[in-house]
Amino acid sequence: MDSPVIKPTAEHKGTVIFLHGLGDTGHGWSAGFETIREPNLKYIFPTATVKPVSLNGGFPMPSWFDIISLDNSGKEDELGIKRAAGDLLDMVDKEAASSNLPLSKIMIGGFSQGGATALYAAATSQKQLGGVIALSSWLPLHKTVDAGDIPHRGVPVLQCHGDSDPLVTYTFGDMSHKLLVKKGMSNYTFKSYPGMTHGSSAQEMRDVKDFIKTILL
Repeated sequence: MDSPVIKPTAEHKGTVIFLHGLGDTGHGWSAGFETIREPNLKYIFPTATVKPVSLNGGFPMPSWFDIISLDNSGKEDELGIKRAAGDLLDMVDKEAASSNLPLSKIMIGGFSQGGATALYAAATSQKQLGGVIALSSWLPLHKTVDAGDIPHRGVPVLQCHGDSDPLVTYTFGDMSHKLLVKKGMSNYTFKSYPGMTHGSSAQEMRDVKDFIKTILL
């Protein structure tokens, strides 16, 4: 996979691994993070492999897993979601080994489908991650998560969502946030953005910047 990297320009103190949304590549978000980068941090933007996506009539595109429906009660690609989360956690391990950083200094996150992958990974992993960023996202396999235990409930989470999102609805994002808080993830910040659709904003990126600085620096 093509993984654009923004390298630190000062002493390396932490790393953010951020996954793009459906049909995008790592290059799109690497450009966005250039505006909020910190000199002591490294940012990695993997690109998903191309695969058929049911939601788009089977048309192949970069995707972390198959999306069958964006309804919170719709059918899900359980195997693909678990594989994507496992691949993300493997990236965390490789970054920790290559950079000699503790897991607590490695943050995962993503936009839309990428954020969904990160949320599921954080909710199910035995790893003590540094934090999670989920933008315009949802918690996949929420019934499975609700029925189980979350190993590391103290992981810091920033979830952001526009209240006018027509694709991943604000209600779906808010339900995901409330379920994870109910399951004990108490170090959780949920921010809403009036008028924002399925995208980002300058204020959201400032909030992401502040969250990353607070946790990793």
